[in-house]
Amino acid sequence: MDYQFKDIEQRWQQFWADKQTFRVTEDASKPKYYVLDMFPYPSGAGLHVGHPLGYIASDIFSRYKRLKGFNVLHPMGYDSFGLPAEQYAIQTGQHPAITTEANIATYRRQLDRLGFSFDWSREVRTSDPGYYKWTQWIFMQLFNSWYNLETDRAEDITTLIERFNSAGSAGVRAVCDEDTRKFLPTDWAAFSQEEKQEELLKYRLTYLRESTVNWCAALGTVLANDEVKDGFSERGGYPVEQKKMMQWSMRITAYAERLLQGLDTIDWPEPVKEMQRNWIGKSTGASVKFVLEIPVPSHPAIEVFTTRVDTIYGVSYLVLAPEHELVPAITTTAQREEVEAYISRTKKKSELDRMADTKTVSGAFTGSYAINPVNGEKVPVWIADYVLAGYGTGAVMGVPSGDQRDWLFATHFNLPIVRVLDAQEDLDIQADPTKEGSYVNSGMINGMSYKDAVSHLNSWLEEKELGKAKINYRMRDAIFGRQRYWGEPIPVYFNNGLPYLLAEEELPLVLPEIDKYLPTETGEPPLGRAADWKHQGSLEYELSTMPGWAGSSWYWYRYMDAQNTGAFASRDAISYWKDVDLYIGGSEHATGHLLYSRFWNKFLKDLGHVGEEEPFKKLINQGMIQGRSNFVYRIVDADGRGTNTFVSAGLKNEYQTSAIHVDVNIVNNDVLDIERFRAWREDFATAEFILEDGRYVCGVEIEKMSKSKYNVVNPDDLIERYGADTLRMYEMFLGPLEQSKPWNTNGIEGVFKFLRKFWRLFHDENWNFQVSDAAPVPAELKALHKIIKKVQEDIDRFSFNTSVSSFMIAVNELTDLKCNKRAVLQDLVVILSPYAPHICEELWLLLGNEAGTLSHEPYPVFNPAFLQEASFSYPISVNGKMKMNLDIALDLNPQQVEETVLGNEQVQKYLEGRPHKKIIFVKGKIVNIVV
Repeated sequence: MDYQFKDIEQRWQQFWADKQTFRVTEDASKPKYYVLDMFPYPSGAGLHVGHPLGYIASDIFSRYKRLKGFNVLHPMGYDSFGLPAEQYAIQTGQHPAITTEANIATYRRQLDRLGFSFDWSREVRTSDPGYYKWTQWIFMQLFNSWYNLETDRAEDITTLIERFNSAGSAGVRAVCDEDTRKFLPTDWAAFSQEEKQEELLKYRLTYLRESTVNWCAALGTVLANDEVKDGFSERGGYPVEQKKMMQWSMRITAYAERLLQGLDTIDWPEPVKEMQRNWIGKSTGASVKFVLEIPVPSHPAIEVFTTRVDTIYGVSYLVLAPEHELVPAITTTAQREEVEAYISRTKKKSELDRMADTKTVSGAFTGSYAINPVNGEKVPVWIADYVLAGYGTGAVMGVPSGDQRDWLFATHFNLPIVRVLDAQEDLDIQADPTKEGSYVNSGMINGMSYKDAVSHLNSWLEEKELGKAKINYRMRDAIFGRQRYWGEPIPVYFNNGLPYLLAEEELPLVLPEIDKYLPTETGEPPLGRAADWKHQGSLEYELSTMPGWAGSSWYWYRYMDAQNTGAFASRDAISYWKDVDLYIGGSEHATGHLLYSRFWNKFLKDLGHVGEEEPFKKLINQGMIQGRSNFVYRIVDADGRGTNTFVSAGLKNEYQTSAIHVDVNIVNNDVLDIERFRAWREDFATAEFILEDGRYVCGVEIEKMSKSKYNVVNPDDLIERYGADTLRMYEMFLGPLEQSKPWNTNGIEGVFKFLRKFWRLFHDENWNFQVSDAAPVPAELKALHKIIKKVQEDIDRFSFNTSVSSFMIAVNELTDLKCNKRAVLQDLVVILSPYAPHICEELWLLLGNEAGTLSHEPYPVFNPAFLQEASFSYPISVNGKMKMNLDIALDLNPQQVEETVLGNEQVQKYLEGRPHKKIIFVKGKIVNIVV
C-alpha cells in the first residue's frame, strides 16, 4: 500500500505506550545520558507549532543516543502551578486544579501524537502534593541552614547554635543581615527563646524581612522584576507599584561568587552566561560611612558602596533610594511635600524600568546633610529613583566630575562639580571618568596615582572605622512568596509573631479549599479565606504561597526517582544519573529559573544530598518559531469607514485600504479560501472581493505567533494532514535549532513527498513490499555510508536541519540506483529512525525484525573505505587549455597515467600529431600536456 501515515502512527504510538518502550531503569552496564526539556506550563490554548521545536530536537538526540548504546533518561512533566489557571479561577470560580488537569490532558494528547520517546512513568507535576511535599522539604532545609564563609558552604543551623553556645558571636563569618547582634555565650544563654529565634532568622538561608516589592493590586500578588514592563504587569497589563511588605526571601547572595565561578565550568551559550554575570554584578570597591549632620537614633550614618573611593573628595551630594528607611526620618518639614510626591511617582515604576531609564533626570532634596568623612564638608542628601533600596546599601555618593549620570544630576540641580584629577578634561561639557594623572583638590591623596590613592584611602577609612575595602554584588536576595492561592503552601506557622517549621512528618502541607480565589476583605492573601486552617488548631499558617520558580528549581532530580515516597530521590538514583547532560529550553529563563536552579543545586550539594556542583552540563537555547501572518485589505470609503469589499494584495495600492489579520488556517500558499473567509466571521458573510488573476492573494508579515494575530498553527491539523513524522522533520528542516525562523506551512509538502519516496524504496510499482537480499554495489554502499557519516556528525553538533537535506539527497541517489537491497535499506531505517520514528518502526517490522527492537538497535558503523573513489575524472588540458575529461584509476602511478592519457584516441586528436614536451600531473586534480 501507499504510505498510510495515519494508521502507521496510531499503531506505533499505541505500541510504545502499551509496551512502555522508553521506560528506563538504572543500568550500570551502560553509560548514562540525561536529556531534559524545560517542562511546560500547561496553558489552556495547548501547543502551537512553535512549542515542539525543542522537544523534537531533544527527542532526536535521545533516540540517537540509545542507538549509540547509552542508557537514556528522557522524561517529561508539567510546571503546573501558575497565574493563568488562578486568573481563570477568579473569573469563573472553577478550581485551578480542574483547569490544570484539563489542560494537561490536552498537552499529553498533543505530545503523544508527535511520537516523543518520553519515559512517562516518571512524569511530574509541580502542583501534585506528592511532588510539592519535597519542594516544601527543601524550603525547610534552607530555613534550617546558614552560610559559613569560613568553609564557603551552607551548614546546618545547629552548627551555628553550637558556636553561639561556646563562643557567642565572636569570630562568626557568615552571610547574614547587617543588623546582627554582638554577644557573649553568657548573653546567648540568657536570651529568651523568642530572642534566639529572632537572631537566628538573620542568618537563615530563607528568612522573613521587610522588602520593597512589585505589588499588583489587580492580580493581588507580588511580581518578579521580569514580570513587570513599563510599570504594568506582563500578564494582563495591570498597574504595578513599589510597596514595602514582609516577605520571605532566599539568601541567594551567599552563592554569588560560586554562581559566578561555576559559569566557567559549564557548556552554555555565552549570551546566557553573560546575562547571569551581569545579573550577579560583581564589583570591587569600598564601603564608606557619611555621618548625618543631625543623627537619627539607631542610624547615625549613611553607608554607601563605591567602586571609585579615590574620587571621594569630589562628592557634592548623596542620593538615597526613595524607599530607603531613612528618608522619612531625615526629610525636613519644608521638603516633606516635595519628597512624598516624588516617592508616590516612583512607586508606579518597576525596578527594571528605573534601572533602564538613563535619560530622565529627577530627584528631590530631603533638606538634610551628611558629613564627608575625609574633609568634614557638608554634603546635601537627595532621593532619586535611579538608586534602589535593595542594591548595596540603597545609597550612593554623587561625584559629578567622574560619572556622567552624576554630572547630569548635578548640572540639572545646580550642584558643585569638583575636579579630582589633573587629567580630567572638559568638565563643563561632560564627566571624565579617567583614572590617569595625579589627584588634585583631594587632601591626603593629592599628587598620588590611582592605585596608591585607593590603597591609602581604604587603610585610612578602616583605621578610623569609617569604611573598608569591599566586594559587592548587584544581585539581591530572591523574594520567595506570592499572595496567591495556586502555589505551594509554605510549611511555616507563627507563634508570637515568629516563624516555625512544621515537622517533616506533617508534610505535605496541602492547599486548603477556599470559597473564592481573591484576597480577603481585610487584604490578606486568598489562603486567609480557608476555614479552620490553623496549625494544631490555633496557630496561624503562612498565608503566602511559594513563587512560580520554586517547583522548577529541583525538578530534574525528581525525574531520577519520581515514585519515591521517602526522599526527593534515592541516593542510588542520584549517584547514577548525577546531572543533566543536555538541557534544551528558552534563553528568557537566564536570570530566573536557570539561576535559581543553580542556586538550589549548590545548596543541596553543600548538605550532601547531591553530588554535582552544577545541574546542567550543556544548555541549548532553541530559537523561536515566529508566526507568518496573513492579511486581507478592506476598502475604506471617503469618510474613512470600512466597507465590506476586500481587494487582493497586488491591487491594494489602487485603493484606500485597512489591513486586517486573517486566520492563516483558511489561507493556502497566501491564497484566501473565500468561502471559508465568509463563514469565518458573521460580518464577513456578504463580503465581496476584487481579485487578481481570479484569486485573492493575502498580504504577509512575520510576527510573534499569537491568537490575537490569527497566525497560530495547530500541530494537530498538520499531523492530521501530513503525519507526525513529516512535522518532526519539517520543523528541523526550517533552519538551525538555535536560530529564530518564520513558520511557513507552504514548504511542508516537500518533506511529505520525501517520506513517500523513502517508503517507495521498499515497494514495487504496485506498492507491494519488495526488498532484495542481493549484495549492494559500490555506488549503493557509497550513498549509505555518506549518510551514516553525515547524520552522525550533524547530530553530534546539533545540526539537525542539515541532516534532513542529506536524507533527501541519499534517498534520491538510492532511487536513481533503483536500490532495494536489504543490507542498505535496513541501515537507512536505523539512521532515519530518530527523525521519523513511526515510518521507520513500520519498515523495520516489514524487514522481518522484531517489533520494538529498533529503538535500541546499534547505529550503523561508518566505513570510510566505501567513500574512497576507484577513479577520478581528470580534466585533460593541452598547453593549459581544458579539452576533455578522462576517467583514470586513482591507484595508477604517474608513468601509468601518462601512458593512459597518451594512449587515448580522443587525446591524440587534440594533439594533432604534435609530440609532447612534458606532462604535468597532479594526482586527483589535473593532467596538462605541454606540446
